[in-house]
Amino acid sequence: MRLYAYEARQCDGKRCTARKLAKLGVVTSLRRLREIPRSTLLLSPFSEKALSQEDKNAKSITVFDCSWRRIEEFSAILQRKNTRALPFLLAANPTNFGKPFLLSSAEALAAALFILSHVEQARVVMSKFKWGDTFFKLNEPMLEAYKKARNSTEVITTQERFMRDFRLTAAKRRGRGPGR
Repeated sequence: MRLYAYEARQCDGKRCTARKLAKLGVVTSLRRLREIPRSTLLLSPFSEKALSQEDKNAKSITVFDCSWRRIEEFSAILQRKNTRALPFLLAANPTNFGKPFLLSSAEALAAALFILSHVEQARVVMSKFKWGDTFFKLNEPMLEAYKKARNSTEVITTQERFMRDFRLTAAKRRGRGPGR
């Protein structure tokens, strides 16, 4: 699977996972929006459709590497017809550790690869980071379940179950049971 990263150059270069992957030859870095291949699956939090096995014949995946604080600036491009949202997953990166949905570019690419059954390629992507294995430890049950879902609707249903469990666990940690 070909991997691309559009680099908006908004993040700290020392911690930028997309830049590191580009330097290592794992992804192709794109610097202009028009360079994004039209047929690629573009990972987007604005997409109405979740990534699923329906997308397994895709030839490439593109991650949009920009600051989470400024992602709204790119909402128009991130709403193209071939965009896909990743389901509920937890970040393992040092900046957003344990936070739902706030994945680094490397984590997003690895998650997409895993869900599309390119598990070995996903592990290669994350092997480039000290915390890479932690991503799989945190998310493997979810990734496996999403990989088994046949379509976007099943991914969403599965995601809802994991999100409910996450909220219940978080409430218990804060000393509150459900409904309190």
